Amino acid sequence: MRCLLVLLAVAGTLIGHGTGHAATAPRPNIVFILADDLGYGDLGCYGQTHIRTPRLDRMAAEGLRFTRAYAGSTVCAPSRCSLMTGRHMGHARVRGNAGRANPLAQALRAEDRTVARLLQQAGYTTALIGKWGLGDVGAAESGLPRRQGFDYFFGYLNQRHAHNYHPTFLWRNEARVPLRNTVPNEDADGAGVSDNRAEYAPDLLTAEALAFIRRAQDRPFFLYFCPIIPHANNEAGPAGMEVPDLGEYRDRDWPPAQKAHAAMVTRLDRDVGRILDLLRELGLEERTLVIFSSDNGPHREGGFDPARTGSSGPLRGIKRDLYEGGIRVPLIARWPGHVPAGAVTEQVIAFWDFFPTAAELAGVEAGPGDGLSFMPTLLGQPQEKQHEYLYWEFFEGGFKQAILAGTWKGVRGGPGRPWELYDLASDPAETRDLAAVHPEIVARLEQLARTARANSPDWPVPDKRPPGR
Repeated sequence: MRCLLVLLAVAGTLIGHGTGHAATAPRPNIVFILADDLGYGDLGCYGQTHIRTPRLDRMAAEGLRFTRAYAGSTVCAPSRCSLMTGRHMGHARVRGNAGRANPLAQALRAEDRTVARLLQQAGYTTALIGKWGLGDVGAAESGLPRRQGFDYFFGYLNQRHAHNYHPTFLWRNEARVPLRNTVPNEDADGAGVSDNRAEYAPDLLTAEALAFIRRAQDRPFFLYFCPIIPHANNEAGPAGMEVPDLGEYRDRDWPPAQKAHAAMVTRLDRDVGRILDLLRELGLEERTLVIFSSDNGPHREGGFDPARTGSSGPLRGIKRDLYEGGIRVPLIARWPGHVPAGAVTEQVIAFWDFFPTAAELAGVEAGPGDGLSFMPTLLGQPQEKQHEYLYWEFFEGGFKQAILAGTWKGVRGGPGRPWELYDLASDPAETRDLAAVHPEIVARLEQLARTARANSPDWPVPDKRPPGR
């Protein structure tokens, strides 16, 4: 009995190590599901009327739906870096999609702190299944998942490889797993277009996610599940929306890419439902926080037109924009018995807030970072701590910047260009530039943007001088 009491006391110390709301609840399992290029308006619970997403709509009805959640960036790799490291684009290691030109610039380093490492050290079993994009074999091995806190990895290391829905291989940890697909034009990254589509990678990823949950069910676990749906296969041109079955959209009077995109989103919805069903089957529902989101706004690639389906919802812009449609994303949280059911919140959160939130859930200290825990909001309580500002920059677009402070949003198209100013309270679609009306607010946002960032040798700011000077 004495030994049992000692063990219980130690467990209580671990659970209550932090000083926040997590100290009052047992450490939950954490499942973070990150879709790829899913728009703010692509789900029924966010106003979508053309595409069916019954399981995600039900997840929202059983949990909390955020209307002001922001991605880390407007493209893939930097957004995922922000989520993993708790840093916004002014401080993040990876601030753009560097690709082949500079693979180290798109890789985490040994000294980086990830949420996976934090949870692993707190006693969680950790797994990444799906698309990574922050390290690869070869020059960027410091960023390999198992060097960044994941016990297990299955999926795509290279994001160009992840364009291909029917690749010739996937990775299990650091070993290639051959598939029965053939890709005649496959390049060194594993990208290309298959002419023998025997195995659909998203189905394999979902099967691995379900298998991991079964294996890990007896102790706290963190599953970072990153499907590649509905990203386009950019190597396939206008036929880049790849899905085995158009399902209920087969006979719609739509262009082929619109049917395929809809079928992909509904397939993703089904797979999320399978994960939720398994958690219920195993008796893990009340012990598991599930968060669903997307890495950035919707794309206009592979023949798909996001305007036809209202994929950005009421917002301006798409992927690669720093207007709301490029960075505001759907985010749903479900944790029965803890997160209020059927609730909707306008609380502003960003991807870099997940790190301190996960730390509080695990009962450990987050350490330095740019995020704030949104545990109070998850538990239906007032969020006392608020961000002074949120900051983004985007290098592939010529170093665009955006900053949000309160309801005021500043957007700049490049160095030396004027700031645009929008009041999101009255104009969430960013249709009225108020910079000329409120120069004092522009000056304040510009000053915040200057102090928000630190220079990075991997991501130098382009010269703002006109060409030829």
